[in-house]
Amino acid sequence: MEKRNLNNDQEVKNSTFEERKKRKPSKSIQINEKRLPWWVELLFVQVGLPDKWLIKILKTKRNTIDFYKDKKKFIFLIFLFLFTLGYFQPVIKYTNSKLKCQKTSFNFIKGIYLLKSENLERIEMLAVNYCNGGNEIKYLRQGE
Repeated sequence: MEKRNLNNDQEVKNSTFEERKKRKPSKSIQINEKRLPWWVELLFVQVGLPDKWLIKILKTKRNTIDFYKDKKKFIFLIFLFLFTLGYFQPVIKYTNSKLKCQKTSFNFIKGIYLLKSENLERIEMLAVNYCNGGNEIKYLRQGE
């Protein structure tokens, strides 16, 4: 049989409600402290994924947070660099295609215009005009 400690029973009866609450928290607080995150509940309790994966995920999460705290400035600079590169990429692509067009048309016009003159500046001007939508090459062909 169980022995009762009379002194302890008398202390419980004489103690106030707040003192008892401090000793033993309510059930709602205990339930909230033990509650699992929704993704753990879904993936590892309901679906039944292995517990090893949960341990690895939590370690990776902790390591990622620690890495972010240590290298916050470095990560920001990389993000800024990639954003700048992505922002200027269409301009770079457009310029690259224009330069290829000008080089190709320069060689084409130089082949047509070679017999008449060696003025490279005029040939370059005609190449830029052609790549921007001009039709000066038609007049060169008619002049042949």
